[in-house]
Amino acid sequence: MSWDTSLQCWAIKQEGANQVSIIASTAERQAAIEFAKAAALRPRIVGAALQQAAHDPDIAQAMFEILESQKLVDGEADITLVPAGNEFMKQLIASEQGPVSPAPGKKLKTPGA
Repeated sequence: MSWDTSLQCWAIKQEGANQVSIIASTAERQAAIEFAKAAALRPRIVGAALQQAAHDPDIAQAMFEILESQKLVDGEADITLVPAGNEFMKQLIASEQGPVSPAPGKKLKTPGA
């Protein structure tokens, strides 16, 4: 194979690689555009769903209870569920946990102080 033939083969391969790169970058750019469109539409879709849910008080209440529960689960606090009307269990659990620590930068209020 001559030097010219090798150079032509390399040029053809390079041209093919460039075309593949252009196709890939075009596809990536198109995907980025579509993702941006979806991201721009999301607040409108969520807002419309929230408006619709707000028309039914039961659905709105359930939705906000779920969101509140999710925040509690995602937080770092320990949560103990106690059946309603079981005062003795509440007192027992509270006594086992020890004294309450104030939040950072806050003072704990004591009765009569």
